[in-house]
Amino acid sequence: MLAIGFVGLSLALVYTEIARLFRPYKALTPPQLTALVNREDALVVDLSATGDFEKGHIAGSRNVQASAFGPEHKLLAGAKERPVVLVCRSGQASAAPAGKLRKAGFQNVYWLDGGVAAWQQAGLPLVKGRA
Repeated sequence: MLAIGFVGLSLALVYTEIARLFRPYKALTPPQLTALVNREDALVVDLSATGDFEKGHIAGSRNVQASAFGPEHKLLAGAKERPVVLVCRSGQASAAPAGKLRKAGFQNVYWLDGGVAAWQQAGLPLVKGRA
């Protein structure tokens, strides 16, 4: 029984990693996000709830509610060629919207793997209040 559970868990991990390789958007680490913002003036969109955003967010990021965000959002007007990075608290809620942007024709779509939590773990600062 234990062996069957181990095999099932192993297959799930392999599937997850293979699916990650074929996503139409790219995952970033916190240092990669910092470099992308500095080099290419990436647009960082934080999909966190307003209260969470105000408690701490990445400097320069813009807050948009996940339920109101999509390729037609006014923040994205004229940003199809610009790098767009989606961020949330844990990195889980920003992945699906990133896929939608890529399908809508945005060329450079990224998401912060691990979200704001990974940013904090990397020892990088957060800004409080509204952007």
